[in-house]
Amino acid sequence: MSKATAERKDFDFTSIPIERQRVMLARLGVDTSGMSDAAVIARVKHAQQLADAKGYNGAAEAKPKAIAKPKTTAKSKDRTRHGSYLFQRPGSSNWYVRLRSPDKTIVKSLRTANRTKAEIEAGPMITAHKEKLWAARPRMEQTWQHKLEPGREHTAPDGGRILATDKELFYISHDGSIIRTEPNGGPAFVIVGNGALSARDEFAAFDAAYSGAPIVGVIDRRPKVPTKSGDDAIIETYLEHRRVGGYYASEARAVWQLYKELIGKPLKDATRDDGRKLAKHFIDQKRKSATIEKKIGWLNAAVRLAIEDGKLKFNPFSGVVPDMEDSQRRLPLDDADMKVIRENLKQLDKSNQLLLRLLATTGMRLGEAFEIDSEATEKNCRYVIVGRKTKQSLRRVPLPAAVLEYLPKTVKGPLFTSKYKDAVDAASKRLNRFLDDCGITDPRKVIHSLRHRAQDRLRVPGAVAQAVDR
Repeated sequence: MSKATAERKDFDFTSIPIERQRVMLARLGVDTSGMSDAAVIARVKHAQQLADAKGYNGAAEAKPKAIAKPKTTAKSKDRTRHGSYLFQRPGSSNWYVRLRSPDKTIVKSLRTANRTKAEIEAGPMITAHKEKLWAARPRMEQTWQHKLEPGREHTAPDGGRILATDKELFYISHDGSIIRTEPNGGPAFVIVGNGALSARDEFAAFDAAYSGAPIVGVIDRRPKVPTKSGDDAIIETYLEHRRVGGYYASEARAVWQLYKELIGKPLKDATRDDGRKLAKHFIDQKRKSATIEKKIGWLNAAVRLAIEDGKLKFNPFSGVVPDMEDSQRRLPLDDADMKVIRENLKQLDKSNQLLLRLLATTGMRLGEAFEIDSEATEKNCRYVIVGRKTKQSLRRVPLPAAVLEYLPKTVKGPLFTSKYKDAVDAASKRLNRFLDDCGITDPRKVIHSLRHRAQDRLRVPGAVAQAVDR
């Protein structure tokens, strides 16, 4: 082994500055532009063979040198920093400017390899480009809307004459005298500039302008980050106090956010009419009264706890959901239905197969299945704890022998996951479509009918009533 090789073997490449490590990898042909410092260090640790092949000497590389520029790649186009308009093409040292707008893109060579000269050359073009983009953005401007066209005479409803100027209307009688004057119209607002706005954004802009809000030029269409208030703490206190988490906590926060968007009042100022307005929003969405009661129930319970704590004095969500007599009696799935389901179970993926088996054998609610993230054992019996919806529903559920072979050896994390924000709703739709595909099309038979079936099977002599109802 040569002396230089021995030096490289003993030298700790990761002890040199990270910039030097990047240079070393760059000279070995490794592009580090998108790598974190930790990734660079890890790559350097495994670069010994590459260093030998390229003739690296660790001690020499540790000495300060001018840091080499990273190679320009077709992917990066050497956009040197975020927001820059200057680029270099692969294989060329000259800079060019690229200016993008909604209607066209301008690309112009600056005919220089010097970055400073390129910036000076492109400066006026970039400034003009930014001014053009700013002027084209949609903005609210105040104007004057005429009641009658100015600069001419009009006929009044009673046959008299009206002389219209730019700002005033002169009502003239039959003998030529001026009866009265009034403004010819009034201030109005108009959206100018390019860029389509949604109907919602347009209405919001006009509402703000006509309500007296100051006009601040360009309309900002970016979503506003919700601000926290003392009322947010009331909701969070309830969720923590009742230990509500997962899907149910997300549902409660979503309803609370909807209240803030629709009503916008502090809870201490809210009335039952505000609660009814929130209920009407769900009614207009064709939601059933039981669903509306459940959703508004989160706010109802949170305010009730706040009243008990002395933070509020009135509950605007109590008794605001009308009885629309729209409840539908669900039917349990019978033995014939279960036979069809078993025959078609392979149409589902393994996760949904497990979900359906668990619902069928335990009778738990669909949302409760998504609460499972751990298990425990007592007397060789594996069980999970579900029912965080209410204090009364919290319970142990033994894992039946029929599903054990499909479960992990030990549940140490969420048993069911989903890419959807509302995982329970997505799973409900997915499994109900499966029932339809199996030929179970009676609208009274849905995936929740598995729970009714479990209840019916427990309603036999000797069954504990409490276990049936929970």
